[in-house]
Amino acid sequence: MALRRAFLLALLGTSSVALAAEPTLPDLIDASRPSVLPVGTYSPLDTPRFTFHGTGFVVADGHYLVTNAHVLPPPDSVNADKRLAVQVPLARGRYEQRFVEVQALDRARDLALLKLEGAKVPALSLATPGQVREGQSIAVLGFPLAGALGFSLVTHRGIVSSISAITMQAPAANALSEQAVRRLREGSFDILQLDATAYPGNSGGPVMELSSGAVVGVLNMVLVRRDKESAISTPTGVSYAIPVQYVQGLLKQAGLLLP
Repeated sequence: MALRRAFLLALLGTSSVALAAEPTLPDLIDASRPSVLPVGTYSPLDTPRFTFHGTGFVVADGHYLVTNAHVLPPPDSVNADKRLAVQVPLARGRYEQRFVEVQALDRARDLALLKLEGAKVPALSLATPGQVREGQSIAVLGFPLAGALGFSLVTHRGIVSSISAITMQAPAANALSEQAVRRLREGSFDILQLDATAYPGNSGGPVMELSSGAVVGVLNMVLVRRDKESAISTPTGVSYAIPVQYVQGLLKQAGLLLP
C-alpha cells in the first residue's frame, strides 16, 4: 500500500490533490486530470475556432505532449491561419488554449511528440518497459465524442487482454521507399489488446495501470464491427494501444531521455 501511494504521489508532483490511505480509481483520475489534454487545431476563421482531433497527455519535464500521429492534421493544412493547439485545464469546465508544434514522429507506430508553448504542465509518469502484463487492470483516459460532450475528461476501465505482435503491411513494389524498406526490416512490434470500451476522440490518450498510476500505453484504435457510426452505437469493447517502450523511444529520439 505504501508503494502504491508513493507511485501516485510521484504522479501528482506538486499538485495539492489529497490522496486516500488506499489509492483508488477516483484518486488516479483526480491526479491525472491536469495532464490529459484535448488536441486539435485553432483558426480565427473557423467556427468554432478550436477544432478537436483527439487526446494527448503531458510527459517529460511538462513541456511535451504525446499523442497519435494520426490525430495530427495533414502538414499542408497547418499554416499561419491554422495552428496545432491544445486545451490546458485550469478548473473544471475552464481551459486555456496553448499552441504546440511537432517535435518528433514515429509514424510506423503512430506516435507523435509535441512541444507545448508557455509554462509547464504536470506530467504523467511512464511505466518501466515490460512492466505491463496480460490481465492487469487499466484505465483509459480521454475525450471521447468531444464534439458532443465538451471537454470533460472521461475514464473507461478494463484489463490488458493480450500482448501480441503485429507487422506492417508491405506496400506495393512500386511504392517501396527507403523509409518503407527500413520499417519492414524492423519486423513486427508488440501492441496491447484491451478489454475496454473506447470511442472516437480517445485516440492518443493514456492507458494507465491502476495499481501504480503509470502510463503503460497510448490508445491507438478501436475494433469496429461495420463503420465508424457503429463504434458509437454498438461498441465492441475491444481497443488497442501502443506500449510505453515506444513512447520512451520517441523521447530518446528527441533527446529527452538518455539512450
